[in-house]
Amino acid sequence: MGILTGKVAIVTGASSGIGRAIAERFAEDGAIVVVNYSTSSEKAQQVVTGIQAKGGKAMAVQADMTHVPEARRLVRDTVVQFGRLDILVNNAGKFMPKSMGETTEDDFDFLMALHAKGPYFAMQEAAQVMKDGGRIINISTCATRMSFPRATAYLGSKAALEQYTKGLAHELAPRGITVNTVSPGFTETGMMTDAYRQTGIQLSPFKRLGMPQDIADVVAFLVSEQARWLTGQTIQVGGGVVM
Repeated sequence: MGILTGKVAIVTGASSGIGRAIAERFAEDGAIVVVNYSTSSEKAQQVVTGIQAKGGKAMAVQADMTHVPEARRLVRDTVVQFGRLDILVNNAGKFMPKSMGETTEDDFDFLMALHAKGPYFAMQEAAQVMKDGGRIINISTCATRMSFPRATAYLGSKAALEQYTKGLAHELAPRGITVNTVSPGFTETGMMTDAYRQTGIQLSPFKRLGMPQDIADVVAFLVSEQARWLTGQTIQVGGGVVM
């Protein structure tokens, strides 16, 4: 039996990249995983099929995390289907490298909805049904600690998510629910451009990019019983990149 056997986990934005790696790691550890996606139904089903082929349990559920009713529905449908919720990972995200002058009001609203508003109300919904001792993980970015140009709206939306972590950790602590942020550094995903790839390799003492599995392994620890004394933290997972 894995360390997450009997647990039910939601991973948003789990059809590819870091979210996929987290979902697959949870399944390896025995959890039933809800693989959330917004538009990539085929990719999400591939994740589910891969998990099931290894003996794991997973289900793909569509929900656009920029819309609060859909974020709420994702949590409710999970509980209806599986009778419980133990872990929520707010991973859905999009990198938008635009200067302030280039950023439109629609861009700003989209980023805040995806990285801040949707996750906030998903956590609110989850807190009402989550089992005591549950785990909430918010995926941010190491770039909120850097002088990172041409992405101010993106960074602001992720910084809001980090602040939610601090406050909700206190609110949910009486129930043994921990809330933490994981902030990946330069990681090999579909968002990575050649320019950022080279920068990430140069800045890391390991002289390589992070891989989604590197992030998933840290998240797996944080949702385990061994991490019960960690809450309200923003954990930098950037391969030694100095912020």
